[in-house]
Amino acid sequence: MTLDHLYLRFFDEETLVATPEEALDFLRAQPDIVVDDYLVNEIYQYYESKNPYPKRHKVSQRCYFIVIKTNATTLEEFKNNANAKNEQVAKKERKEVSYNEYMPGWYDVSLNFKRVVAHPVTGKCQYFDTDFRVRMKGESQQDCYDRVLDHLRNRFDVDQRSQFPSIKGKNFFAHYLGMQ
Repeated sequence: MTLDHLYLRFFDEETLVATPEEALDFLRAQPDIVVDDYLVNEIYQYYESKNPYPKRHKVSQRCYFIVIKTNATTLEEFKNNANAKNEQVAKKERKEVSYNEYMPGWYDVSLNFKRVVAHPVTGKCQYFDTDFRVRMKGESQQDCYDRVLDHLRNRFDVDQRSQFPSIKGKNFFAHYLGMQ
């Protein structure tokens, strides 16, 4: 995926351009922006760089314009991509809220963690992927996560150096089974 277009925004003015020359034409049309050699070099360097991150350029003490590389070919496509990303972020936030949602009952919980095992002869440690699965009563996914980690950390056969996944990661799963 090549990021070969530039989105520029200055207050309510915005555009999507295909070349640095078009970007500079847009900036020259803004009365508050002085397009000097430094700014020309900045725009060209940003366009030609592999840097995928947005660039903010200071116009005055509290005034900036922003430049973003994109693969969108129209302003409408760029905005639709931004809306899709915002929906993904909102979905992720809703999922995080559900971790603490009070739902007492039975859960099917599975966890994959990196278990430390010391070699009996050399004493060197190795990490092994270890699956742990249990059906348990809990009050929320967060409660199940905390209790499973507590159980594993207190077991004599699980080394303290073992690495456990985040509740948000793909290596933890808690499926609500219901009250019975």
